Amino acid sequence: MAGGHFVPDAVVPVASLNLKNLSLDELALALAPLEPTRTATLKLFASVFAHGAKSMADVAKAPQVTARVRDWVQANGELPALTIVERRKADDGFVKYLFESPLGGRFEAVRIPLFDTKYVVCISSQVGCALACDFCMTGKLGFQRNLETWEIVDQVLQVRAEADRPVRGVVFMGMGEPLLNYANATRAAGIMCHPAGLAISGRNMTFSTAGWVPGIKKYRADDLPYRLAFSVTSAIPTKRAQVLPVEKTWPLESLVEQIRLYAAERRERATVAYVMISGFNVGQEDAQALADVFRDVPIIIDLIDVTDPTGKYQPPTAEELTAFRDHLQVVKAPIARRYSGGKDIGAACGTLEASQRGGLVLDSPALSR
Repeated sequence: MAGGHFVPDAVVPVASLNLKNLSLDELALALAPLEPTRTATLKLFASVFAHGAKSMADVAKAPQVTARVRDWVQANGELPALTIVERRKADDGFVKYLFESPLGGRFEAVRIPLFDTKYVVCISSQVGCALACDFCMTGKLGFQRNLETWEIVDQVLQVRAEADRPVRGVVFMGMGEPLLNYANATRAAGIMCHPAGLAISGRNMTFSTAGWVPGIKKYRADDLPYRLAFSVTSAIPTKRAQVLPVEKTWPLESLVEQIRLYAAERRERATVAYVMISGFNVGQEDAQALADVFRDVPIIIDLIDVTDPTGKYQPPTAEELTAFRDHLQVVKAPIARRYSGGKDIGAACGTLEASQRGGLVLDSPALSR
């Protein structure tokens, strides 16, 4: 005893332990020499994620934790945080957060309102992106680095802290290809869906992939509880290669086989994202190609208008859209139309580039509601 507090001299001090970077099992392993109860470990984990601790002093208030464990965690733990550079609110209620990390780089998350009752958060998994999809502004940035687990989770923690409604879903559809940052992205998802974490249902988390086949194979092998959305954009390989360079590395044939296996294993329709581009991939031949490629594969087609600030690509006209939806009847699959919001602030799908433009700049959390 020293000064009324237990000094764990039998435990060798460690380098700072980033509590936001650990799953529950990893936290338990880090604390194992202190022999905490399972309840104590859960309480510490919950203080960080469920309750959104801002400081180590907040963590120290976790109940049912012995003085020995509490003192060690205070001495060795850390809670890094992203800096909110700004918030911008679009005319349709979407709010884009521009974050800066102490590890370097800026990236974005988007708060999406649903039915005036809840929010979904679109988050980034990388700074920039290596896949260079031609209609995507993030791809034009090139790849800078993977985000760490805590940087991914902290996007949702900070959005949730300012929200006037619960956050009930997360989509990995922001900057980066999440399956190229597989370990950190899936660890972050595990933290967010844990009951003592952010308690977001795994079924309400979606990983969007441009077709990185090795990552899809690992995802399937790990049997993760989250959803996958597969970006196809054209079922004609030569066309697809023009806008999605990943086609040259992992051809459509290999992607479709993974989609087939995924749908069979999940016993549900796979979501095929289709970015519509005027005069390019919305004709009768494009619909027939989808029907041929996905014959006997249960899918739902998720149609989304291209949003390209450069003006190179334009969304389909009303006439093209009507005709294309008629042509798509040959696919014999449900068709959904995804709304891509926040266009005026650079928050729509394919427009994230750490930009600062448009909308209403929000100076305080209260204004973001």
